[in-house]
Amino acid sequence: MATHSRPLQRPLAVMMRRTLRTISPDATLLEAAQLMRDTKVGALLVHEAGHYRGLVSESDLVRKGMADSCPPHETLVRAVMSRPLLSIDAACSPHEASEKMAEHGIRHLAVSDEGQIVGIISVRDLLRYFKNWGGL
Repeated sequence: MATHSRPLQRPLAVMMRRTLRTISPDATLLEAAQLMRDTKVGALLVHEAGHYRGLVSESDLVRKGMADSCPPHETLVRAVMSRPLLSIDAACSPHEASEKMAEHGIRHLAVSDEGQIVGIISVRDLLRYFKNWGGL
């Protein structure tokens, strides 16, 4: 009797980055780019007054900043950040995260647990998952 194995469903809580890299909406695009470079991440959560206001990604810097000739040392993160912050529950599957990213045309999602942001997951994390543990 043959057994069929299904792809292992790893919850996002296992896959996500738990270190939350944040930046103020009043920081400049140059500061955001330097922080992304130094911490080796592709997106930062925008944090202000105890709340996450949005997310700024490499794509935001390029498409909304550089492409519009915004001076990076003067332009503020708030001018290019993506908002509202989109998130997905930590109990959801990688497939659900992939679908949400595709639906919204984004590469990063905040991960929440009981309404609190506890991590971030990127399309690269999902690609690693699908390569190692199962296909779409």
